[in-house]
Amino acid sequence: MKKYLSEFFGAFILVFAGCGAIVVNELYGGALSHVGVALVWGMVVMVLIYSLGDVSGAHFNPAVTIGFIVAGRTKAYKTLANYIVWQVLGALAAAYLLKLLFPLSETLGATLPADSVWRAFAMEVVLTFILFFVIMQTTTGAKEKGIMAGVAIGSAVGIDAMFGGPVSGASMNPARSIGPAIASGHIEHLWVYIAAPLLGALLAAPSCLLLRGRECCISEDDLSEEGCKEKEKSNG
Repeated sequence: MKKYLSEFFGAFILVFAGCGAIVVNELYGGALSHVGVALVWGMVVMVLIYSLGDVSGAHFNPAVTIGFIVAGRTKAYKTLANYIVWQVLGALAAAYLLKLLFPLSETLGATLPADSVWRAFAMEVVLTFILFFVIMQTTTGAKEKGIMAGVAIGSAVGIDAMFGGPVSGASMNPARSIGPAIASGHIEHLWVYIAAPLLGALLAAPSCLLLRGRECCISEDDLSEEGCKEKEKSNG
């Protein structure tokens, strides 16, 4: 239960801080600016990794959970539905709290395409690929215990948000998009922000094995070396 609560609170804080920054910037005359909003997203991811990473793995994102499972980095497939449900519940709770606090906000930080839906879809695929690629590479082997993994992953989120935000909203996280979309009623393009991040994570999942071999299979669940060998063989 502790893992599920960790995912709930992590997703709640992520959405409340990140979407809250968007709402505050929108309602208070651009007080934060686009750069400021991107920095908030990156920093909140970083602090959550350091504060909750040892409890649940600090996923807070269905795309990350599913990506780790496909990459063989976690056995969370046993509780996959629970992880995703608690992540979405946390995002919904944060979105509805923002709605209560800022009733004048029309979107509550919901992710929406700036113009072309397919451009937004492609951007979300690439942004999530970059994020999950960084996650896989910085949580491998000895680096897993290093103090810089959170900084690297948070920076990846900030970078993605910086240049991808104006195009697609830079979600990279189905739960992050589901919460504000439902709370604000802007569900018309929600499919983009569910499908694209999942595809991006799945495309990035093999990257660690391709670049690092069996080392990438050392996970929070201590996957067996034999399992890693099988994965390596299956990938040529």
